Amino acid sequence: MAEIRLQKFLADCGLGSRRFCETLITAGRVSIDGKTVAELGTKVDPETQKVVCNGKAVAKEASVTILLNKPPKIICTSNDPQGRTTALDLLEDLPERVYTVGRLDFMSEGLIIVTNDGGLAHALMHPRHHIEKVYKVWIDKPIGYHQLQKMKRGIPNRGETLRVLDIDEGKHTRAGVEYTITLGEGKNRHIRRLMEHFDKKVFRLMRISIGPIRLDDLKPGEWRRAKPSELKLLRAAIAESKSA
Repeated sequence: MAEIRLQKFLADCGLGSRRFCETLITAGRVSIDGKTVAELGTKVDPETQKVVCNGKAVAKEASVTILLNKPPKIICTSNDPQGRTTALDLLEDLPERVYTVGRLDFMSEGLIIVTNDGGLAHALMHPRHHIEKVYKVWIDKPIGYHQLQKMKRGIPNRGETLRVLDIDEGKHTRAGVEYTITLGEGKNRHIRRLMEHFDKKVFRLMRISIGPIRLDDLKPGEWRRAKPSELKLLRAAIAESKSA
């Protein structure tokens, strides 16, 4: 096997995203053949060299990708100093080490991809790969026509531009007015910040798809392994976004 960047190898082994693995390296928590390394340009040959992180040998595991329906009040981090339940806690019977790809905020729910495939995670999180994500949101009052147009054009907010690719009004129920929103590039608390801008109260926010991957009938807290056909479609969507 040819040499590869150390952070990529660590990510491929399921230790976290490449960015997180870079912090492990710069913190001096990784060694190669017994020598601590802290340079991000370091390369490693996994077939001939021994990599250790936090005192444990690191080896690439079989690739696994999980689809999880995150309930509200669950956080998308590996561990939480406050002791709250994390998305990974819901996968307690899973033998592989995995991490979440992107996040849903504490009160939001719906589809989360969890994997140890560093290449797939990197592609999904890279800003230039605009994989569409679709959400359902329930709010207290309808969005006016001109507000809808502004959302599509983009709203300046805290130094960023928040926009939607598409937004469709649905049912009016006791649970609120339902909208289906499609995002290209998602910012932190993107939809909630948009609704706050227009003085709309969010009752519920659920992600229902990431590219071709759909939540479908997964119940809150349930998970399953992604099907090969789903991963093939997802990689095709990523490839298409690269060439766009």
